[in-house]
Amino acid sequence: MDLSELTAIDVHTHAEVSSKGHASLDEDLDAASSAYFKVEGRKRKPTLEEMAAYYRERKMAAVVFTVDAESATGTAPVPNEEVAEAAAAHPDVLIPFASVDPFRGKAGVRQARRLVEEYGVKGFKFHPSIQGFFPNDRSLAYGLYEVIEETGCVALFHTGQTGIGAGVPGGGGIRLKYSNPMHVDDVAADFPHLKIILAHPSFPWQDEALAVATHKPGVHIDLSGWSPKYFPPQLVHYANTLLKDKVLFGSDFPVLTPDRWLADFAKLAIKDEVRPKILKENAARLLGLK
Repeated sequence: MDLSELTAIDVHTHAEVSSKGHASLDEDLDAASSAYFKVEGRKRKPTLEEMAAYYRERKMAAVVFTVDAESATGTAPVPNEEVAEAAAAHPDVLIPFASVDPFRGKAGVRQARRLVEEYGVKGFKFHPSIQGFFPNDRSLAYGLYEVIEETGCVALFHTGQTGIGAGVPGGGGIRLKYSNPMHVDDVAADFPHLKIILAHPSFPWQDEALAVATHKPGVHIDLSGWSPKYFPPQLVHYANTLLKDKVLFGSDFPVLTPDRWLADFAKLAIKDEVRPKILKENAARLLGLK
């Protein structure tokens, strides 16, 4: 990966369909989230090969992952191995993260270590609301965090409201309470050398996310899932000041494209010296690409 040739690093993209056409969300949740994000048809389900071509055309790199919430949803994820193999085939643009359902227990811990050692994954995505767990539940994910911290990988946590389940009766059974970033504060305290990303503007807990990222050296914030024109003012202020080295560009592709995100980001009141940090430099340092 030639950093000098990259215009940006998108730290938040989803592999939503496998090479065999298997989707990572059931039809109801998929349809509801597509309506929520106003994305339709084929644009919602690019293959990993198509994602690589998409980002190469834009001279960007992308962190890509699936979400393993099989215990809660009954739907198998896109295989982590497939994501990692696609990244290995396209190392100039794709950076592999994995996802392991915390309810897999010791088998999941072994799987996580194997994915790092044999497949070269650089981080792990957690979605507490979909997976149905509190990040600070010691009986579930702490074994996974131990592996992630030990291997120098990144733990990326969905925080705040989610478009998955929005509009479905009862939210599809998905509970927002699990994704309060204050639960991740316990994780950051218990694993002081763990590299953490709080994904998304954390509505309705934006101030909590800013507090955690300011207090805990290993905690960063990505800006995915929202158009920058909707960012709360305190997030913009902290991105320009106290957290200028800890805020990261993320789109949430394919539900939000980097094209739209970057067009709106260009209009945001971000300092000239901070803009390249958010778009590329902070992620390059965190991911060990420098």
